[in-house]
This record gives sequence, C-alpha cells and structure tokens, in this order.
Amino acid sequence: MTDQPTRMRGDLGLLSVVAFGVAYMAPAVVTSIFGVIAATSKGAAPTAYLIATGAMLLTGLSYAKMAKVHPSSGSVYTYARKELDSRIGFLAGWALLLDYLFLPMVAWLLQAIYLHAQFPAVPEWAWLVINVALSTLINIIGLKTADRINRVLLIGVTGILLVLAALCVHYGSGHGGAPAASHAFWNHATSVSAVTAAAAVAAYAFLGFDAVSTLSEEVRDPQRTIPRSIILTVLTGGAIFIAISFLMQWAHPGGAFPDENSAGYLVSTTVGGRTFADVANIISMLGGFASCVAIQASTSRLMFVMGRDGALPRQVFGRLHRKLLTPVANVVIIGLVGLLAMNLSLADATSFINFGAFLGFTLVNLCVVAYAVRQWRSGTRHSRLRYFLLPVAGAAVDVYLITQLGSTAVELGLGWLAIGIGWLAVITKGFRRPAPELQLQSAGEDAPARPASAAAVRPTS
Repeated sequence: MTDQPTRMRGDLGLLSVVAFGVAYMAPAVVTSIFGVIAATSKGAAPTAYLIATGAMLLTGLSYAKMAKVHPSSGSVYTYARKELDSRIGFLAGWALLLDYLFLPMVAWLLQAIYLHAQFPAVPEWAWLVINVALSTLINIIGLKTADRINRVLLIGVTGILLVLAALCVHYGSGHGGAPAASHAFWNHATSVSAVTAAAAVAAYAFLGFDAVSTLSEEVRDPQRTIPRSIILTVLTGGAIFIAISFLMQWAHPGGAFPDENSAGYLVSTTVGGRTFADVANIISMLGGFASCVAIQASTSRLMFVMGRDGALPRQVFGRLHRKLLTPVANVVIIGLVGLLAMNLSLADATSFINFGAFLGFTLVNLCVVAYAVRQWRSGTRHSRLRYFLLPVAGAAVDVYLITQLGSTAVELGLGWLAIGIGWLAVITKGFRRPAPELQLQSAGEDAPARPASAAAVRPTS
C-alpha cells in the first residue's frame, strides 16, 4: 500500500461543486413529479416545495458545520465515526450506501424508460446499457471531465426551464391573471395536512445535496468551499423547484389531472405545444444524464473512503488509479449494479433508496449536537440555536420523513442494516474493537498523504 495513492486530486472550485450538487438533484425533476406534488397538496405545489426547502435547509446547515470540522469525502460516515462512535460511523456509511449504491440504478432506469418512450425503435435495455457505459467512462476519466459535461448539460436544462417559465407566465396571464397566481400558493381546497404531506414527497427531490460533502478531498480549500456549496446547493435547488412549480401551478390551477405521472408533459403541451413538450422532454433527459454522472461519482467516493479505512475490503474499494486518481473499481462496480435494473421495475428499484438517505440525515444532525456538547465540556461555547435547536429540529423532520416511507422501503432498509451489522461484527471481532480507520494527513494540506508503513493503519474509536 506504500506506493498506492490515498487522496484524490483537489482542484475543483465553488461553482463546480455547486453545479455538481444541482446536477445530482436533477432540477428538471420538478416537472416530472409536478402532478404528484400538486395533487397531494390540493393545488399548492410551490408551498409544499417552500416547506421542503426549509426542512432540508436545517439538515444542510448541519452538513455544512460537519464538513468544516471534518473535510473528508466520507461524508456522514466520517462525521458519525468522529463525533459518535466508529461503529456507528460504519453503520451510517453502510446505510447511506443503500441510497448511494441503488440511486444510480434508478437514475439510469428512468433515463432508459423515457428514452425508449421517445425513441421506441431502440429497446429499453439498450438505452440502459448506453447510459451506464457513458457515465462510467466519464467517471473513470475523472471529475474534471464530468464537471465540464455537467456544466454544458445544466446550461441546457436551465435554458429549457426558463423557456417553460416564460410560457407559463404568458399562458397564466391570459387565463386568470393575478388571482390565479395567488391561488397557486393556497386555495380553498388546500389544508395544512395536505401541504405537509406533499412537502414530505417534495423532499425527495432534494436527495443529493448531501453528496456535495463526498467531494471534500477534490476541492480547493474544502473547509470553506464545501460548507458554502452545501447551503448554496439547497437554496439553488429550492429556488428552482419553488419558482417552476409556482408557474406550472399558475398555468394549471388545482390538483386534478388525467394522469398525475404525466402532468408535467401535459402542462408543457398546454403552454407551449407538443413540439416544445417533446424538445423539453429530450433536454430534461440530458439533464438526467448529468444527474447519473454525479450520483455515480459521489457513490464511488464514499465507497473509496470506506475501503481506504478498511471498513470495506481495501484491496478492492480503497484503491485509486495511479494516473487518473479516480476509484476505477468502485465506478465499475456501481455500473454493474446499475445493469441489474434490466430485471427490475421502477417501483422495485425506487424502494431500495430513501431509507438510507433520511437515516443519514438524522445522524448528521445528531453529530452536530454531539460536537457542541463535547466543545462545551472543553470550555468552548457554541450558539444553542445553531448547534442544538436547529439540528434537533432537522433530526425531527428527517425522522418524520422516514415514517412517510412505504413499508417495503423500511423493510429493505432494515434488512440492509442487518447485513451491515453482521459485517461490522466480523471486522470488530464481535463489536469488541473499534471499526478500523486509516490515519491520513488532513485534506487541507497540499502534499498527498501516504501511510509510511503498516503501522499507519490502526483502529480508532
């Protein structure tokens, strides 16, 4: 291991990291799930997104605090093992892998479904293989290439969303005007329970803002860049979701649709015609490809840090390509897992995710509280609002979101945790030892870190 690189190339800036986070969330998803949010909220989709933005911002603030204290690509895995316990940290990373490992599968499957619908001559499985192969190749080459591609695709998605916004304004102004606009936020059918239920669904659109923290070892000045990027990603995504859902709700008041799943296409056709709707659909799919690239990249980084620490087999997961400095094996493994989607429905694939994400969100909030308590005991006082009340509120919201998941998702999540507990028992000799951790110099130092000998690898709590 002495000649094996242990750190990735840290040269990304603030704009690149925010673009990565926004691409991960796939901003065009607001049009894809508009019908579900509008129907659940009884015609108040932007209000649901406003509540969801505030709820996710609570957890985003906790991620920002932890990213500043622990600038590591391990994300919640690192935070929990440092602030709570190494074994809890392992389980946090294991739970997050459930989300991160299968989310690329869902993203690729969605791409294949929509591309096949648009171009039926090419079978769905072929589109899946094409998407997996292209994003895998991009991520093997490195994040600089992925960053350039993400920026181009995001520009295209942003452009089509701006055109959709303009068309909605034009259409809404001619069909009801200001009164209809105000009803988009609240109307006679809306209730607090309906809006909060819709906000729980809308929160799923934010999954991915936390992935920004997995780039901590690939950015300049991570202790400054990553916290700012996390907050900016949440606010940028929230602004897009609120604005577009408001304009679409203005153009189509209420929550009644012939088909909730295709309501976004219906609104696009209503305000811009079928040709515009078809073009918008294609560009949205390109944006979805950017999301696939970002999801695969972040997952491979989390797996690398866990492998580097020895929490996963180091010879497979903890290695970087000597020249590219990318976790090639992890990228390929994620691609192979994605191909399993050929034998799954979208509902089955989606059931694998969300449990791990919201459990990880909860632990990050608890990590902030644990950090503040430890600091208080050593004589350093932090704001009770920022380091206790807000994180506790964020944890409460995340627990509520877990309760909103379907029984299948919870059962699969608990089953995955049971497997992780079994593996943890093996690597800790029956929980008698801390989970292993590789000791490296901090990410803020310039020189690449390598363990001088086998003694550099030791278990810590």
